[in-house]
Amino acid sequence: MNVVLGIDGGGTRTRASIVAGERVLAHAESGSIKRLRVGAAAAEANLRALLKDVYAQAGVSGVSAASCGVASCSLPGTVEWITAVLEEFGAERAEVVGDEVIALDAAFRGGPGILQIAGTGSNTIGRAPDGSRECAGGYSSRLGDEGSGHWIGLHSLRRALNAFDREEPTRVLKKVGEIWGTHSLEDLVSLGDSTPGPDFAALAPAINELAEAGDAVALGVLRQAAADLVEFVLLVRDKLRRKHGIEGEVPVAWTGGVVEKMAIVRGAFFAGLKAAAPAMPIGTESVVSLEGALWRAKRLAEA
Repeated sequence: MNVVLGIDGGGTRTRASIVAGERVLAHAESGSIKRLRVGAAAAEANLRALLKDVYAQAGVSGVSAASCGVASCSLPGTVEWITAVLEEFGAERAEVVGDEVIALDAAFRGGPGILQIAGTGSNTIGRAPDGSRECAGGYSSRLGDEGSGHWIGLHSLRRALNAFDREEPTRVLKKVGEIWGTHSLEDLVSLGDSTPGPDFAALAPAINELAEAGDAVALGVLRQAAADLVEFVLLVRDKLRRKHGIEGEVPVAWTGGVVEKMAIVRGAFFAGLKAAAPAMPIGTESVVSLEGALWRAKRLAEA
């Protein structure tokens, strides 16, 4: 029986599991292995610490195959350094793919469908029956990522500043000031406009709490986030139908804390899709991307 390793390298944390057949031998978590987020040295240190931990738990010195899905996989050198570390840790076969690839396979096991990712960042990926893909959004925190945690934090602050100018009530500025430790509006703006700047995605849970309490600015941002996610799904659906001849509805899956943990966004996301495409199958549970990495590793081991 093949022993395989799956790794999900997201934007904020990395998870790994080792399995033998359907039996989970070990599971471990570490910090991000995304170089753009934590730097090359920290990314490699986090990966090595993760592998040492999960190998020690499983009591193995190598695996038949390893599949690693990581954000920003296409950046120069990313595949090479992760592959080298995996081989050093005794992976007989190894692959490094984008985190969206393992998420798609967790949802659809190689088949067609649309995946909406909405976590720290956002992206919408559709896969046709022939394996080709169509996408929408996902153009980074500066240029896109609508509906993401980062977008929610940033745009809540922008709308709150506009509300302040209009003398409209909102608790967003007060809450952000508490989180950032700023003592005046000038300090808050200075920190928000700094480089590299604060973690706007970290504000999203507080914005969600304010929305649930009825804050108009926070509520408006979450509703807009859901509307943007719906629009991206429908856009990818149209591309798959128009360019790949798909007939009937395309199943939709989703992953990420924005939809999973924010009931307002989740409810509006589901309602928007149902209103536009009543027959569209929509997953009721968040996709666990790590399952896609393990599925790919098993196939790699058997190839």
